Amino acid sequence: MNELRNRVDRDLRARWAGQAITLFLVSGLSAHAQLLMPQAPQPTSSPTPELAPIAPPVPVFPYPAWMVITAAGIALILISAIIWAIVRHIKNRPQPSQPAPRELALAALEALQTRISELDPYPFSIEVSGVLRTFVMDEFRVAATRQTSPEFLNAAAASPRFTEGDKSLLAAFLEKVDLIKFARAQASTTDSETLLEQARRFVKGGQPA
Repeated sequence: MNELRNRVDRDLRARWAGQAITLFLVSGLSAHAQLLMPQAPQPTSSPTPELAPIAPPVPVFPYPAWMVITAAGIALILISAIIWAIVRHIKNRPQPSQPAPRELALAALEALQTRISELDPYPFSIEVSGVLRTFVMDEFRVAATRQTSPEFLNAAAASPRFTEGDKSLLAAFLEKVDLIKFARAQASTTDSETLLEQARRFVKGGQPA
């Protein structure tokens, strides 16, 4: 009986010893395996980097340089052509025709007709004489406005542009004007009307007023 008990005790002790050795070996192998395995890096906290500001867009010209230069040259040529055409048109534009000396003289005499009752014969004779002398200077190229009556008549006699009728009308007109201006002859509105009629006939080339 004692021998059986001792045998059971020996078996239990042997079994416990085997289990202890097994646990020791397993724990040792586990520790050795942990040493051999690479350690995963531990996350470290670092400050979040600040974002740089967004750069503004860079302007890019959409056309190549040769196209810009060509367009500028064409525009310059067109502008020059337009300016040349305008200047040429202005130079070649017909100038407005000036009224003929005859038309100016007749218009001036018509204006005097409306004042014949307002002006005395003396100032009226001066104005009528001025109109006729200006007409002769412009139409016949005779310096009538700076000549005395005799000089005026001599210039008309020497010029082939005056007809005999022109000379007769001119002589009668200047004689009557000188009587009113220098001789201070008594004159009336009728004399003014006679002077105006003589001036008109002379300007019209001898035709009745």
